[in-house]
Amino acid sequence: MTPLRILIVDDEPPIRRFLRTALAAQDYRVEEAGDGEAALEFLKRNPVDLVILDLGLPGMDGLEVVRRLRAQGSVTPIVILSSRDDEAGKVAALDLGADDYVSKPFGVEELSARVRAALRHRLQQEGEKPLFRSGDVTMDLVRRIVTARGTEVKLTPREYDLLRLMAAHAGKVLTHKFILHEVWGGEADVQYLRIYVRTLRQKLEADPEQPSLILTEQGVGYRLRAAD
Repeated sequence: MTPLRILIVDDEPPIRRFLRTALAAQDYRVEEAGDGEAALEFLKRNPVDLVILDLGLPGMDGLEVVRRLRAQGSVTPIVILSSRDDEAGKVAALDLGADDYVSKPFGVEELSARVRAALRHRLQQEGEKPLFRSGDVTMDLVRRIVTARGTEVKLTPREYDLLRLMAAHAGKVLTHKFILHEVWGGEADVQYLRIYVRTLRQKLEADPEQPSLILTEQGVGYRLRAAD
């Protein structure tokens, strides 16, 4: 089987070495670029399965790299590396089309999970499956039936639209702005969204106060746990 190919874009050689070692140990084929220009030039000639991209690059920053890749029509999954307190950068990158982010410093297990989720999400997007299942929650997208722990759950049309959007992007962080635009056409505020998320949790989660299905990405948005 041909190994999946990952491009690391970071201007710090120690981080690139750390990532190369960690990913190669999981049988990924790893390529490297030290800045945004080099990354774009490499991607013109070499297809990859995923890009790990630092936001704080010299010259062309990571946001511009994301913007250009998506403007070119690239659907390659992008996992962002950002500083822990750079919420604005994370949100901007996700709104531009990045799939996920990992905050520095990070561990190998967290990074690996984000990489797997981004790759899985891209496969899901190639064709929405008629049945979504995560834990003890299922969505029949043909019959519009939602069940939790084997019991059918009644959702309002807006609640269903919100859950379906999250299911279509399961495992990926969705920003507040993206959700409000897709579900409400942008004509609602974040507090309104929080109310709907709280209601969904009450209907779907085994413990709404300790949610395991609809996860909050603090200051950024929400993530529906990936499909089983």
